[in-house]
Amino acid sequence: MSDTAPTAPLDTTVPHSARVCNYWLGGKDHYPADRELGEQIEQAFPEIVELARADRRFIIRSVTHLAREEGIRQFLDIGTGLPTADNTHEVAQAVAPDSKIVYVDNDPMVLVHARALLTSTPEGSTHYIDADLLDPEPLLARAREHLDFTRPIGLVIMGTLGHFPADEKTYALVRTYVDALPSGSFLALCDSTDTSRQIVDASAAWNENAAQPIHLRTPEEISAFFDGLDLLEPGVVSVPFWRPEPARVGTAQAVAQYGGVARKP
Repeated sequence: MSDTAPTAPLDTTVPHSARVCNYWLGGKDHYPADRELGEQIEQAFPEIVELARADRRFIIRSVTHLAREEGIRQFLDIGTGLPTADNTHEVAQAVAPDSKIVYVDNDPMVLVHARALLTSTPEGSTHYIDADLLDPEPLLARAREHLDFTRPIGLVIMGTLGHFPADEKTYALVRTYVDALPSGSFLALCDSTDTSRQIVDASAAWNENAAQPIHLRTPEEISAFFDGLDLLEPGVVSVPFWRPEPARVGTAQAVAQYGGVARKP
């Protein structure tokens, strides 16, 4: 459920990253401007679609691990984007039906679809709050209405930070969220890197046409988000190599999307 109505206007004439990604993932929630840019980038840089799919599979594996192996029953998913298949609450509640999930975004289209699609199991709960990643205190205050911050929480930030510069302000922002979590919580994070010429060129094409620019990071810059935390094996890697499914061991191909999962001591 959503706590508030959307506060920003919906402009369907300008491509939006969440809607373009939804198009690449086979979703239905996009407009002509999104499809046009998505098709242009996909034709020129086919790797971008595999990157989007690898990102989704990483979410599935990391959330499953946190729920099944680490016993996490609360998740704060910031910048979740448009609902597709295998959203955080579906993955977590498939393992533990009593899981509580709070989604955060401030995109009006995302909020509309979240209210309709992000439903919970009877045992657990799913909430969607309209809040800005860049304004952590109100966001955290709203999250505390639904999550118990005295018990471990899985903080999920997937494919979101690429919209913000690779500077100290962004690292400090993530630290603010991690600092708010109790010991035994986890950070699961991934984002795009400059490790592929195709993705570098795709990002440049994206930045010429979209309202939200993409800032690629090095793998080392992705790793810096986990400073002070205990990284789980295999560390920060191209996401297909983070604990791949048995059927994909030995066949996974690297993509320019790096991430990891770490525990707060």
